[in-house]
Amino acid sequence: MNALTPARLSSTLRRVAAAAVAAAALLALAAPPAGATTIERVVSPGGIEAWLVHESAVPLIAVEFAFVGGAIQDATGKAGTSAMVASLLDEGAGDLDAKAFHQLLDGKAVELSFAADRDALRGSLRTLTENRDDAFDDLRLSLTAPRFDPAAVEIIRGQILSLVRRGATNPTELARQRWWETAFADHPYGRPVSGTLESVPTITVDDLKSYARSVLTRENLKVAVVGDIDAEAVKTMLDRVFGALPAKAELSPVASVSPLGLGRRVVIKLDVPQAVVMFGGAGIARKDPDFMAAYIVNHILGGGTFSSRLYQEVREKRGLAYSVYDSLMWLNHAALFLGSTATRADRAGEALEVIEKEIHRLAADGPTAEEMAKAKAYLKGSFALNLDSSAKIASLLVQLQLDEIGIDYFARRSALIDAVTLDDARRVAKRLLDGGLLVTVAGRPEGLAATSAN
Repeated sequence: MNALTPARLSSTLRRVAAAAVAAAALLALAAPPAGATTIERVVSPGGIEAWLVHESAVPLIAVEFAFVGGAIQDATGKAGTSAMVASLLDEGAGDLDAKAFHQLLDGKAVELSFAADRDALRGSLRTLTENRDDAFDDLRLSLTAPRFDPAAVEIIRGQILSLVRRGATNPTELARQRWWETAFADHPYGRPVSGTLESVPTITVDDLKSYARSVLTRENLKVAVVGDIDAEAVKTMLDRVFGALPAKAELSPVASVSPLGLGRRVVIKLDVPQAVVMFGGAGIARKDPDFMAAYIVNHILGGGTFSSRLYQEVREKRGLAYSVYDSLMWLNHAALFLGSTATRADRAGEALEVIEKEIHRLAADGPTAEEMAKAKAYLKGSFALNLDSSAKIASLLVQLQLDEIGIDYFARRSALIDAVTLDDARRVAKRLLDGGLLVTVAGRPEGLAATSAN
């Protein structure tokens, strides 16, 4: 989400008020069962591809898109460039300064936003069908003619620096960033997406323009459209909005990497009542044949439900934390297994001991048949519940394109889950969880000391 100036905040509130009908309608656009969702591959005359779900029941259109690149394409010493570009793409475009461009969006209740992550710069557009032509023109202008006005650049720079300063005293941010810095030392993944207090002041307007020219191109573009628009109109939109972008990306090569520091524990001293614990290690890639088994194993361990082993052992039985979770993260150049909790400083050592014990136990023995059955049922049944708006469906379709796992994934997903056997899960549990953990802790934890890697 872009940072909000006072002017943008009031502008956004006006746009939200003007779009109340659209918001209500989005909630009404519940996704059909995953297997019943019809996804159409659309290619424009100019060769730009999009995945489309045509749903005419509600007069809304959601467009989600991503440019492969993200923060890993920030130049050395310029961490935060992608985040600044994302925050500035709707801060004036063409002949319109920031105020005029916001007013243009407000006038037609168009919701437009951009954000950068490690691997991509993403965008999102939501509009009423009746305003789609104006909305598409607004999007085209923001992508092909961003102004990067010096005044707007300095406002965004100040906001990002303020966020970075606050993060420097936030235990969650400290534990998270130290984990990434340690796991990916000397690799672009180790740099914070928002940049640092040292890097952000050095980013120039020329840096921003160079990044935009290199990354915002047709070659590395993924698009999904959901709502009241047919394939022919999407073809026209694709060339109209994205056709003027450069054809070829100029991306710096990035090496694939595994996390470093496994077996190491890092403690960041901070005078706060709780200690935040972040733990993780090597994961399993999205296109690896073992991924679905790993996904099930992860759910059983701590994948966000009340029945997970970590939740039961850490919270329910011992009351050590309000929340504890772990998840799989797959990046373009790395695969990770990550988890986190926050607990009282005087019980941090106990909490981590329980977490590590459960990880080792699942790695050694694997899940039970009952756990497997419950996990499969949950993962199949909950999928459609997470697709309750056009924007969520479009976002998932973009991610599927980035992951390169096929337009028929919705139809195949349940069968992929069912195909995982108990023996598969036990084998993959060892593969996933037996490689060691890098742990970072922020606070004044008792019973925890920094250690070196084994």
